[in-house]
Amino acid sequence: MTDNTQCDDAKRNRLLEAAQQEMIKFERKENEFRKRDRAERAAELQLPLVKLNIH
Repeated sequence: MTDNTQCDDAKRNRLLEAAQQEMIKFERKENEFRKRDRAERAAELQLPLVKLNIH
């Protein structure tokens, strides 16, 4: 019975580790996407600068 429990624990641990790795990958991709999205929106919202002549 303990062998079966240990096997189940090992399977669960492998699945949890795989799920954590997938979450890490997803979070990295999401962070990169947000970074690019912020940069694109910032570029779109910038107003053209007019050179001012101050005497």
